[in-house]
Amino acid sequence: MEASCISYKETGYFSQTVIDYIDDTAELRPFYSHRPDMAGFAELLKNKKVIADREILATVLSEQYARITNFDCSVSQLVLNNINLLKEANTYTITTGHQLNIFAGPLYFIYKIATAIKLAQQLKTQFPDKNFVPVYWMASEDHDFAEINYTNIGGKKVHWWYETSGATGRINPDTIRQALNQYKGVLGLDHHAPELAKIVETAYSKFDKLADATRYMVDALYGKYGLVIIDADDHRLKQQFVPIMAQDITEQNSFKNITATNEELHKLGVHIQVNPREINFFYLQDHLRERIVFEDDSYKVLNTEISFTKEELLQEINQYPERFSPNVVMRPLYQECILPNIAYVGGGAEVVYWLELKSNFEHYKVDFPILILRNSGLLVRKEHASKIAKMDLQNADLFQSTDAIKNNWIKKHSDHNLSLTEEWRELTAIFEKIKLRAFKIDNTLAPSAEAVQARLKHAIDNLEKKLVKAEKTNYHASLEQVEGIKTDLFPKNSLQERTENFGLFYVKWGQELIDELVRHFEPLEFKFTVLTEK
Repeated sequence: MEASCISYKETGYFSQTVIDYIDDTAELRPFYSHRPDMAGFAELLKNKKVIADREILATVLSEQYARITNFDCSVSQLVLNNINLLKEANTYTITTGHQLNIFAGPLYFIYKIATAIKLAQQLKTQFPDKNFVPVYWMASEDHDFAEINYTNIGGKKVHWWYETSGATGRINPDTIRQALNQYKGVLGLDHHAPELAKIVETAYSKFDKLADATRYMVDALYGKYGLVIIDADDHRLKQQFVPIMAQDITEQNSFKNITATNEELHKLGVHIQVNPREINFFYLQDHLRERIVFEDDSYKVLNTEISFTKEELLQEINQYPERFSPNVVMRPLYQECILPNIAYVGGGAEVVYWLELKSNFEHYKVDFPILILRNSGLLVRKEHASKIAKMDLQNADLFQSTDAIKNNWIKKHSDHNLSLTEEWRELTAIFEKIKLRAFKIDNTLAPSAEAVQARLKHAIDNLEKKLVKAEKTNYHASLEQVEGIKTDLFPKNSLQERTENFGLFYVKWGQELIDELVRHFEPLEFKFTVLTEK
């Protein structure tokens, strides 16, 4: 594949806050720790304090990966080596996280992981005396099943029809058969389809937890790169978080800290992504994940009869920490407590919501990781690349609206001059003379002259649009190709990565797809990558 890049700002698909973060706008600096560049990493590594229990981390991960080998499935030696390296004081993690979307959800799921892997490689080159392990944090405790129970592939929506509650990582995927068959049907039988069909069949039929199924599938794609996949829904990992859980639930520190930060960000015009609650933890059991609230001098679990006095709550946290699940604003802190982490790779909305959290990290004296905007990409097949070249379009043109592309293309390729800019410039000069003469006769007539000029400008603009519209009929076939290209590359008028599943691209290119993503992504350059099939 050939790679070309354009700025995120030029795409028009990213928020101003994300652009400001990339551009190092001074107003945002108080809300993060170090810049996302090699100098920032050097500074962080110099002072990094790891509070994670490395031995427990390695033990838990080894046990989780044993579930794969229990089914006669192999695990890459590089993965096993990286788990062992986590015991070493000079080893750090580069983490990305995501929900357990079936069949890996939209493309950006695999882009996140490729970004983390590439960054770990680059950091090893820059700091050869240290080790860097890419980690995929499975959001196994998330309970929003409706967000993960479908994927879009080849114009079809593959849906896992099932009613459930509680942590999605604990769901048994034994009811996914209809969706699994439908997905494999869309893959077909050509090229690498049998290979991917075998991966998803094994993932969703051999394992009795969605977290384990997801681990197997992602490991099949990225295991050769040493990616370590963690399920933090574990008693021993939660035990390390007990002091913070107890303090935060009873003192509501995260609510105070993040609320104050959000007020400051709001003053800067930042769109707030998440708002904290007074208590930012759920109570977690099989088929149950409900908010904890403080009412009538007791701690209650919503939609249940469960309640605790303060003393009972603290005892429950100490004895059964796995029953307490952090929400979106406390999960990052949990992550940084149990991993020797130095960077978090996330999408635009994630980067913005992490900006809300730094004061809470400081309160609990936990190091804040460097925030990395994940690489974004557009995959262009050879047939589309040929049409784009014939239409004389540039990659940056593709991100405009369909109408804008058509209008610009018509103006560029028409035999006629469809712009009335020069004529309007001449008319403007005439109106300046008219306004001056009117002012000399009666200075109150100037606004009237300006109003006539504004009406004429509106009429001229409409006339120019009619010229373009009339010329479009002469290039109907070419403009239809523009619509086809946009529909295929920007499904539902959205970025391809936010909608389309990776499956059919894997069918065409196989493991080469993953390899090309890792090869071409540049995590610290912050550019949108267009990958075109040669």
